[in-house]
Amino acid sequence: MAKLSVKEIQSEALKIIKAHPGGIKYSALITEILEGNPETPKTTIGATLSNLHIACADAFRKPGRGIYQPLDGGEVLAQQNVLTAPKVREEDFYESFGEWLKNELDEVTDVVALGGASFRTKWGTPDVLGVYKPLASNLIKFPVEIVSGEVKSNPVESITAFGQAAAYRLFSAKTYVAMPASIAEDDLGRLESLCMLFGVGLVLFDLDPKVPNYRIRMRAQRFSADMFYVNELADRLKTQDPATFEKLFR
Repeated sequence: MAKLSVKEIQSEALKIIKAHPGGIKYSALITEILEGNPETPKTTIGATLSNLHIACADAFRKPGRGIYQPLDGGEVLAQQNVLTAPKVREEDFYESFGEWLKNELDEVTDVVALGGASFRTKWGTPDVLGVYKPLASNLIKFPVEIVSGEVKSNPVESITAFGQAAAYRLFSAKTYVAMPASIAEDDLGRLESLCMLFGVGLVLFDLDPKVPNYRIRMRAQRFSADMFYVNELADRLKTQDPATFEKLFR
């Protein structure tokens, strides 16, 4: 297969971008062009893509760092999300996500699925609530830390998920957001930047309750919780769900 010219690289790139209404990363775009045109040097493709926003400014946009999206991508993706709304409930992932935080990330020693509005306030009720506390075998004891998780099964609810997770920092040492891997690239880029700024952990998963395949995108940072809200949470939990309180804090 002959080596592509600059114009041909641009044409191939625009065709691929158009096929990804949610956006495609720079590295993924290079990979797709190379797979179909292995004779074309990677450096030539990279140099062409670096100037693509100048040569073809009316064909695509860059909604985030290193992301290429067709101009009508947002509208097309929104329509697709409506037509392909997930048939699974986010509650289907609470328990498995909690177990993943415990057994895979080792972020908690005990964990429960809360979710919904059991505390009558969505800003104070994490989908998953866990604690990291000293075990009997630990020679040096340490204070109990609360870890909260927010799960969304709809990929367009990233900002809502982040806002709730950020609110949980009032009483949590660490907070996590878990989003479907089908989230649009531009939304993922913005969410990732917000999580980095505010120390919120980010996890991606597949919309399959049987095999969610959780994978860490960003570890949560540890913060000092406000003890007023920690005790407020503990008091509400002890009043409304004594068994869960005993499991987590005793």
